Amino acid sequence: MEEEVAGSSANAVSKGEEQIEQLPKTWHSFISDEFPRSFTESTDAALRFLHYDSSTPLRGLQDLIPEIKHKYFDYEYALIKKFKDGLAIGLQHPTMTVGITLAASFLLIRRPRNFLLRHTVGRFQSEEAQFVRAENNVKDLKFSVDLMKKESRKLLDRATLAEQEMTNGQTNLMNVGKQLRHLAKSVDHAQTQAADVVDLLREIPSREALQLRAEVASVASLLKQQRTGLEKRMVKITEMGVQV
Repeated sequence: MEEEVAGSSANAVSKGEEQIEQLPKTWHSFISDEFPRSFTESTDAALRFLHYDSSTPLRGLQDLIPEIKHKYFDYEYALIKKFKDGLAIGLQHPTMTVGITLAASFLLIRRPRNFLLRHTVGRFQSEEAQFVRAENNVKDLKFSVDLMKKESRKLLDRATLAEQEMTNGQTNLMNVGKQLRHLAKSVDHAQTQAADVVDLLREIPSREALQLRAEVASVASLLKQQRTGLEKRMVKITEMGVQV
């Protein structure tokens, strides 16, 4: 049994070798010779292209560096030369240097700069714009004046009313003072009469006279209180500057 299997395997191997030998010779030669050579040539060409493509900008930049350095040194030299020339001129003409410095400082300050602009650039404005601005200013001024007139009129009216009230009040106080003075005189007269009645009743020994005298004495006390109140009020009016 094992001999039969080995024999069949050997037959299969020999058949496979025969089939391989029967393949076209051109395909075998392409696989073995042409394909490796084409792959190698393509790889070399790609590497050469990459090397050339990456080195081209670098070489261009290396070529520009000397020119850039040369221009930089030229500008640096020109700047230093101008600075030296300006410094030399400043040392030779100190008055002019001081004047330029003061003028620059004058322009840097806000108010002088605005003054200069207003008297230079402002003059180049059109007459129409200046007229419109002046007209607006006049309108604002008129509006302010009208407001002040109205406020002044209100205050004057209030002052007049206060003066009238003060005058009327002073007049009223004078009249009241006179009336108080007249009433005080009447109270004084009543007090005198009460005192006379009390003296008269003292001469009458009756009980009725004694009772009447007590009533008159009570009235005299009330008159005295009224006289004191009137006197205080008249003093207060006099302190307000009104003659009583």
